[in-house]
Amino acid sequence: MDILRKAWVIWLKDLRLEWRTLDSVSGMFFFSLLVLVIFNFTFDFTTTDFREIGPGVLWVTFTFAGILALSHSFVIEKDGDAMQGLLLAPIDPSSIYLGKMLSNLTMMLCVELILVPLSAVLFNFPILGKLGALAAVLAVSTLGFAGVGTLLGALTARTRRGEVLLPLLLFSICVPIIIAAVETTRAVMRTGSLSGAKEWFVIAAAFDAVFVTAAFLTFEFIIEE
Repeated sequence: MDILRKAWVIWLKDLRLEWRTLDSVSGMFFFSLLVLVIFNFTFDFTTTDFREIGPGVLWVTFTFAGILALSHSFVIEKDGDAMQGLLLAPIDPSSIYLGKMLSNLTMMLCVELILVPLSAVLFNFPILGKLGALAAVLAVSTLGFAGVGTLLGALTARTRRGEVLLPLLLFSICVPIIIAAVETTRAVMRTGSLSGAKEWFVIAAAFDAVFVTAAFLTFEFIIEE
């Protein structure tokens, strides 16, 4: 329980810092909006079925926008050597990981929850009746992406080419959950439920269980090296 209480403090600190500047969220939102507008002009959705390419469009947008949040997460701790202060504080490193992961997850989900209805308007696609299943897909898929990304963000923040290394490592590891996210989103768009992609949803949940647990257990060694 002490780990959860301290993770809550880290989560609250990050969200307050973000609320003051909106650096990460505003960057994610405007980048995502630009990508969606470009896709909207690229494809003729009067003849193209959005249910076929829409899941790919959405998850390309979400994952690239997520990179902005993940790369920013530990960069803010470099100012004034705040990370060193966190490590010297009586806080378990696992609490730091959990708090950082939850703050990244929160910001990514907030942007996604704005973009999903916006994309429905841009691409003239009805999403009413599908919101429950779509929210489950977003939550499970984004959790795995944020869990791995938070660990890699800590690992690459101290390297000279961290901004290049982070997407290379992250996309290499997260290929299974991105594919599962696209397939489950496609099933929801077609049927309004997960009935056609239960296997992919199980794969995404298993990815979360394995990789988030592994990241939680190894974060202490990563951050102290």
